Amino acid sequence: MEYPYHVGWEDWTRLHTDPAKGRGKPEALDDLLVLDLSYGNMGGLFCSSILGELGAEVIRVEPPAGDIAREFSPFGYKHRGVGLAYLVEGRNKYHVTCDLHTEKGRELLKRLARKADILIESFQPGVLDELGIGYRQLAEINPGLIYLAFSTYGQFGPLAGSNKPDYDITNQAMSTLVNMTGEPEWDGPAPYAVPTKVGNWYGWYNPGAWGAFGALSALFFRDAGGRGQLLDISGAEGVAAAMDYDCLWYHAFGMTRERIGSLDNGVFPYTYIRVKDGYAFIAGFSDPNFTGLTNIMNRPDLRGQFPTIVDRLQIENELKIKDEIEKWSINYTAAEILDMVSNYHGVGTVATARVNSPREVMDEDNWYQRGALSLVDDPVYGRILVQQPPWKMTLTPPRIKWLCRPVGYDNEYVYLKHLGLGRSDVAALRREGAV
Repeated sequence: MEYPYHVGWEDWTRLHTDPAKGRGKPEALDDLLVLDLSYGNMGGLFCSSILGELGAEVIRVEPPAGDIAREFSPFGYKHRGVGLAYLVEGRNKYHVTCDLHTEKGRELLKRLARKADILIESFQPGVLDELGIGYRQLAEINPGLIYLAFSTYGQFGPLAGSNKPDYDITNQAMSTLVNMTGEPEWDGPAPYAVPTKVGNWYGWYNPGAWGAFGALSALFFRDAGGRGQLLDISGAEGVAAAMDYDCLWYHAFGMTRERIGSLDNGVFPYTYIRVKDGYAFIAGFSDPNFTGLTNIMNRPDLRGQFPTIVDRLQIENELKIKDEIEKWSINYTAAEILDMVSNYHGVGTVATARVNSPREVMDEDNWYQRGALSLVDDPVYGRILVQQPPWKMTLTPPRIKWLCRPVGYDNEYVYLKHLGLGRSDVAALRREGAV
């Protein structure tokens, strides 16, 4: 690849990583076959979405009635029979139905697994093993199989056999994320001062990303001459791993992080503030940066009252500082404050950004120019605006080829290609209820 240094960096990266120019480029995982057996679990779906975007052929194996995740949608709204959540995470996948509680259904899965590189499942620990199609049995017929098992409590341990399903909110609650999120109870109990879940199924998307990372690592080991392996992925552990210093803080000082809303007990000011047209984020927490913020506000007296970061991290002082910042910020729009920050050239650096609504995000041209949002013309669901892969890659860019498919839409292709069955065989299996 040539690197013409006379071209500016922004123009060069646009030329080489623009998703609109990636269709003719190779795919990093185009030789992989992935089976996704996850059920009612956006973590498993997100994991296979990542692999599918990078080029893997992903086959969703759903029960005869379809995955319950197809029903996940705001207020039950569906587009052509599919919930919006599944419409997003069903991308780039083929969809078949297979009754794993029948002998013929299990035999079909074994035949698929014999050819697969990765299998994803979210059943209760040991359920597929009892059916004779767990990792131990499938590894005998395919030693190179990488098997991802998603659950809240893991495949072993005192809670593994609790027979509780893997839910996003359970993963968040078990990790302490919910306990530390929300408004404080400084003025006593209030309806809004309660532990608060993080939106958008973070307790599923987090372990889904860990699973994809682990699967790629296992592939690297296998390709270096090793075997496939089992990946035991606990959603609660995945979220807890992103809880920064909480564990260390408790171990060192016996202190737990309490709910403090938009304040921060690590750095401050580092918070959301009211502005003339809504809310904005602002940061100026180090001593030089706080100097910069107070200079922009024309409030050097604040710097005198709270001269060090230790002073500013006292909760009562954070409240006072936030109140003083908002007395200033409420007179300006987020854009006006951004202009002030951008045009400031004194001591310290200040960061600010508007808190955008979904409509404002959709209207932001930056995301369309970068291909982060784009319209997909799907043969089944029509023209739909969806979020695109977040990675921009020069040689093997990820891509969305199609959106979700109805249950059974692609099953003949899968059965004919991977199992060598004829159409009459598939029809017979349908009559018997196996697929």
